[in-house]
Amino acid sequence: MEREGGPEWRLTAFASIILILDALFFGFAPLGPWDDTSFSRGAIGLMGLALAYVSWYRYTFKKNGLIPWIDLWEDPVNSSRKVLAASVIALFLAWIVGNPMQHLLPDPTGLVISLVGLLLGIQGIYAMMTFGPLRED
Repeated sequence: MEREGGPEWRLTAFASIILILDALFFGFAPLGPWDDTSFSRGAIGLMGLALAYVSWYRYTFKKNGLIPWIDLWEDPVNSSRKVLAASVIALFLAWIVGNPMQHLLPDPTGLVISLVGLLLGIQGIYAMMTFGPLRED
């Protein structure tokens, strides 16, 4: 449903919060294919993260989609620095989740956060390079 300010993002954000809370705290999940609820909880958590990304994209760019093309950014030079900083923070958080907090969260949590951090890093570096060595004159 497209609105004047862009597509509706609130319902997607609400659904993502519910799914992430279920995966982290509530634990309502079917047994799944291996008779283990932890697999189902992980799948529910990943669906929640995916919906959170979709709602962020809709809110930020005021359109439906999944890929944040650089020409959609208002200030690509400063935004690329912010994306790279978010990448470093995500990688640091992945280390914290995977080492000192490992016993509190599901095992692959650090892996998923590090994947997000690395993808953010690739996006930030690519955006920086499009205004440097990859610039079209």
